[in-house]
Amino acid sequence: AGICYDIYEYLGAHVRKKEGVDGVNFAVWAPNAVRVSVVGDFNEWDGRCHQMRRLGNSGIFELFIPRVRTGDNYKYEIKIHGGIAVLKSDPYGFFAQLRPETASCVCNIDKYKWNDDEFVANRADFNSTDKPFSVYEIHPGSFAKPDDGREFLNYRELAEEIIPYVLKMGYTHIELMPVMEHPFDESWGYQVIGLYAPTSRYGSPEDFMYFIDKMHQNGIGVILDWVPAHFPKNDYGLAGFDGTCLYEHLDPRKGVHPHWGTLIFNYGRPEVSNYLIANALFWVEKFHADGIRMDAVASMLYLDYGRKDGEWIPNMYGGKENLEAIEMLKHLNSVMAERNPGVMMIAEESTAWPMVTEDVEEGGLGFT
Repeated sequence: AGICYDIYEYLGAHVRKKEGVDGVNFAVWAPNAVRVSVVGDFNEWDGRCHQMRRLGNSGIFELFIPRVRTGDNYKYEIKIHGGIAVLKSDPYGFFAQLRPETASCVCNIDKYKWNDDEFVANRADFNSTDKPFSVYEIHPGSFAKPDDGREFLNYRELAEEIIPYVLKMGYTHIELMPVMEHPFDESWGYQVIGLYAPTSRYGSPEDFMYFIDKMHQNGIGVILDWVPAHFPKNDYGLAGFDGTCLYEHLDPRKGVHPHWGTLIFNYGRPEVSNYLIANALFWVEKFHADGIRMDAVASMLYLDYGRKDGEWIPNMYGGKENLEAIEMLKHLNSVMAERNPGVMMIAEESTAWPMVTEDVEEGGLGFT
């Protein structure tokens, strides 16, 4: 139905104990796959070892594997019609190998002990529209560089560099260019391939939690750039995930961005809109983000965005509005407001679309 707002607690890789045995429970949505196996460090990447069981007609494959541990690398080997097997990283993976490697990594994100209860409790007042508001946008990879030969500072080191500067300059919030896992440094994070994983360039999920925690302890709000408008075609990602266009549209007139060479989510498929809605909630509820700045909203709203006549398909009323994307945005903004009052939902919207920040009940998109 598209309303399992904590779907990331069920799909993906989760450290569990079953019948007294430690291990990891894996689950993935791949309804059109012939067979799905978990492959990784623990089975020599051999798809014959840990074949997953199909859960009825749900399209979900699941398996508990004993003795798999935090830090183990894994992928799903998906056998598609025609006998071909493809290796895919986990759409719900919480951590990934450092590029150019592409496997997901088993990670328990529930161990961090937060110290920002007071800040989070007062978030609605802190983000109130009658308070001063000044945002400093940061690309974590280039704010500061280590002097010991490493490429990047760790999230924890970045916190110590950023906090004094932000306080000195009088900013109330920082906005991070996308920290979600991405394959290409020069994209600055805007070509996301692991929506549920903070990029390993700067450390672990726990390191990133520490970063946000330290910001809050110093009275600084954190806004995350978030990219639900498109995703790259890399063969280990969501593209053609189970041998079909599962997350994207089949017709390139709806499923491919001509400007960026990327794929467009099928917002009308409940499992896909759920994937995105739960992800925005994930960054707020698991990582304590104070705002979500949604990238390229204009490209989501218009079916003819970046296209010439004949290169796009009108909606059911003959118009150019993407009705499915509009519904997804309204759904997300409504749920976020209900579950996390005070969290800002910010639209990068560069056209004259009406009522972007009007309440959903009044016909608006519901951004704050």
